[in-house]
Amino acid sequence: MTRGPKVPELAREMAAEFAGTMILILFGCGVVAQVIAAGGLGDPQSLGDHDSIAWAWGIGVTLGVYTSARISGGHINPAVTLAFAFFKGFPWRKVLPYAIAQTAGAFVGALIVRWNYSEVLQKFDPGLTEKSHIVFSTMPGNGTLPIGTWPAFRDQVIGTAILLFLVMALIDLRNAPPLSNLAPFIIGLIVVGIGMSYGALAGYAINPARDLGPRLVQWLTGYGDAWSDQFGNLYFWVPIAGPLLGGVIGAGLYVLLVGLHTPDEDGAAEVIELEPEKG
Repeated sequence: MTRGPKVPELAREMAAEFAGTMILILFGCGVVAQVIAAGGLGDPQSLGDHDSIAWAWGIGVTLGVYTSARISGGHINPAVTLAFAFFKGFPWRKVLPYAIAQTAGAFVGALIVRWNYSEVLQKFDPGLTEKSHIVFSTMPGNGTLPIGTWPAFRDQVIGTAILLFLVMALIDLRNAPPLSNLAPFIIGLIVVGIGMSYGALAGYAINPARDLGPRLVQWLTGYGDAWSDQFGNLYFWVPIAGPLLGGVIGAGLYVLLVGLHTPDEDGAAEVIELEPEKG
């Protein structure tokens, strides 16, 4: 393929993160719209269930990482970007631009889902309430279980810590990782597993961009309580702060428990730094 005009490195990386995160949301919010809204109007058994949601989010992660990995490293998650800045030598000056690109990609992906399912959402939930809120952004207890703000925050910290601990294991070249072209597939399976194990208490956002971008779409398209939970508490910060903290904790635990003790080819423990392709 013939390359176009030379584009600055950071701009290329932001474009890739935008595209990868948009792909993630197209599959993720799309499957929730099908299962919750379309399933609520039609035959629920034929349109999916919780397992469908977990698998589609995992597939979205896999394809989003494959889309962007060569150019930007395939973070598609500000929690990943922040953890890599702390422990993998990722440049701090790129953390905010990556997060902006990821959130913008999530916003556009959710906007497409909102447009595509607009008739179904309007029929399923004419008042655009918490009944269909969960299609786009997370709520404590998925809107039904007796879970409050702080248990949901705890859940987000734990879920994202698990994600980053395992991502660090998968990309550590000294620790028998999968071949590089298989890593996105395995990361997608991790997300499926987290969804099946930790999806009930807070909807396993485990990604600030995944929640904030679609939440902005809600706010702009008629959901008056987009920033609050079903109890009226200000909630939008939970799936932002929880994953950011949990990602750093999980990556740090990997370095402490495994990374510092894994020998390189010369027998000395050394943290491997991975960066996007240059040039």
